[in-house]
Amino acid sequence: MLREFKAFVMRGNLLELAVAFILGVAFGRVVTSLVNDVIMPPIGLALGGVDFSNLFINLSKTRYPTLAEAQAAGAPTLNYGLFILTVLDFVIVALVVFVLVRAVNRMQRPKPVAPTTKECPYCLSIIPLKATRCPNCTSELSAA
Repeated sequence: MLREFKAFVMRGNLLELAVAFILGVAFGRVVTSLVNDVIMPPIGLALGGVDFSNLFINLSKTRYPTLAEAQAAGAPTLNYGLFILTVLDFVIVALVVFVLVRAVNRMQRPKPVAPTTKECPYCLSIIPLKATRCPNCTSELSAA
């Protein structure tokens, strides 16, 4: 049983999946940083100095000026600003994955193969391209 488990773990597909998962997690962090630190600050500035990570609806009767203070007090909140950031993260990751899959699919398309057979003009049977006589009807064929 231990040998079977080792064979399963050491198969190429599982190792490739593990590497892809680790790279995906790292890529997700890069995208999150891109959204939070590069994309959203100019958008927030253009919208009048809005900090999307601090947009929330307070569901308690006590007023809190920031999301951090509301969460520290244990107040129930709807964090729609963080939701917007997460959706933007998802859209960017989905776009990059789409572009990557599209590029891989284009590289994997089979290239057209040169024909190796032709049709006999007399009996319409399939014969090798270099044949000079049809093996079925014995007709003499002109050189291509």
